Amino acid sequence: MEDLKSTACKAIDAAYPDLKALSKEIYDNPELNFEEFHAHEVLTNLLEKYGFAVERSFKVATAFKATHGSTDNGGPNIAVLCEYDALPGMGHACGHNLIAEVGVATALGAKAAMEASGKPLGKLTVLGTPAEEGGGGKVDLIRAGAFSGVDVAMMAHPSQCNLPRPVMVAMNQATIQFQGRASHAASFPWNGVNALDAAVLCYQNISCLRQQIKPSWRIHGVISNGGAKPNIIPEFTELQYMIRAPTDPELVFLKAKFEACVHGAAQATGCTVECRFDDKPYSALMSNNILAALYETNGSQVGIQFEQDPAKIAKQGGSTDMGNVSHVVPSIHPKFHFGTTASGHSVDFAKAAGREEAQGYTLSVGKALAMTVIDLFQNPDMIPQIQEQFKQDLQQEEQAAV
Repeated sequence: MEDLKSTACKAIDAAYPDLKALSKEIYDNPELNFEEFHAHEVLTNLLEKYGFAVERSFKVATAFKATHGSTDNGGPNIAVLCEYDALPGMGHACGHNLIAEVGVATALGAKAAMEASGKPLGKLTVLGTPAEEGGGGKVDLIRAGAFSGVDVAMMAHPSQCNLPRPVMVAMNQATIQFQGRASHAASFPWNGVNALDAAVLCYQNISCLRQQIKPSWRIHGVISNGGAKPNIIPEFTELQYMIRAPTDPELVFLKAKFEACVHGAAQATGCTVECRFDDKPYSALMSNNILAALYETNGSQVGIQFEQDPAKIAKQGGSTDMGNVSHVVPSIHPKFHFGTTASGHSVDFAKAAGREEAQGYTLSVGKALAMTVIDLFQNPDMIPQIQEQFKQDLQQEEQAAV
């Protein structure tokens, strides 16, 4: 097996010029969610160049599927995921150009090992998953059946430190719209129904709620429309919120409390209200411990130094639609250091994602994931164990007290 892992690492090193060029091309041409047509093209062209069977616009216009091998021999179907959408006004401030590079590097290494083995091992599937930044592209792919037949899924995300099991929480977004009645604010204020008062009360209600929620729960929002002019009683206002919790059941519980705050503000002011939640909420990431342990072992062998500080290991991160995937198939979504301590979704993080320094870190993670894929192909009896762990994790989440 070590020979196959060495083959995988050598293949990734040999492909370095192409991988670096891929990352730079995506970085230099940032595209928002569901608009990643250029990234889709360069990714599929490169995978096709390296001998993958590519299906473009797979289920979603800017998604793709590239495969090598087959499950005819009973081997597993292992999916490696790529992300490649950018953030508005900030480019790749979440480093998705590096996520795409990691995914392709993993695939090229694993494919080289499969070919060197001289026997059928299973199926390698590369899934291009658009619109992670709030668009829920993976949710669309799940609903379209893209993960049918997949045994395990994996990807990796750039960060400030190396975490095989990062804490990524469940999240939903809400748009709140209050409708009142306009009137002249000086001459006839009594004829108005003040939608701004409703928005302010709503904001204050939620702020008061935050004092009584668990430390691991999060609610954050803005008033996106506060009215037109100060001499007009505002007849329409809008707020945008995100709510987050460590587990899906906790998010459901928090959502009910949140909605009570919203409707209380409407009742107090006489406004009507519409509170719309996104129909693609993000689930909490459920890292499969067996897969994560394999990745950690392989990562250590290629020089990745994993975080040892308990506070950093337990630190709560953001949210990802990979969480939804992790509730459908056993998954891992490790985070990796790439040469910066800057926080994600910042200008400094975006700059770091385009630097030469990021490349070595990124390729090491690709090697570690490729080696993990090889472990699974060489030991297919691990798949039932991984799936049993997956079932237990789902049951544990359902039974957890809120």
